[in-house]
Amino acid sequence: MSRRDTVRDLLEEHGTTYAVAAGITLRDKPAPLYQLLVLTTLSATRISADVAVAAARELFAAGWRTPAAMREATWQQRVDALGRGGYRRYDESTATALERGAVRLLDTYGGDLRRIRPEPGADAVERVVEAVTSFPRIGPVGARIFVREVQDVWPEVRPCFDDRALASARRLGLPTDPAELAELAPRGRVADLAAALVRADLGG
Repeated sequence: MSRRDTVRDLLEEHGTTYAVAAGITLRDKPAPLYQLLVLTTLSATRISADVAVAAARELFAAGWRTPAAMREATWQQRVDALGRGGYRRYDESTATALERGAVRLLDTYGGDLRRIRPEPGADAVERVVEAVTSFPRIGPVGARIFVREVQDVWPEVRPCFDDRALASARRLGLPTDPAELAELAPRGRVADLAAALVRADLGG
């Protein structure tokens, strides 16, 4: 099987980003970028990706798709929504982190994450990682989840494959150089490939 065949099969079986799974139509607009930040916050704890996605869907279904709406929700409402998504182990601390993150986004960036979109350059990924880690709960690993998912919307950070995606690529006999790996993806589907590699590594 050629490398392109491997990538094709990967995309057919696993090629849905976590943002899409969470119901986010990712665009370079304030609301969907904020929703990706919420998903990143949920993914930054020791909890399964599927539970993080389910919890994000519950938060969005409750109408909290903007930082202003998240800030206005009560702490108990956020806890209850997280619980409905199966996100119980960290629900109380995460409910607080979501409020603090919404307040920070509103106060620092006017509610618009496009203000952290980098200029093209070799350090573009690190600049986004630095900005995203300034939000509560999100460390460098979590911030790279944000970058991995946003890269087809913000081409300045493309290609971005985190350590888990690259480890999966190695096991599948694919290149571990991000540029070479990205070349195997159809146009506009580098983020899909990155997510597919992670899903394949997780077994689903």
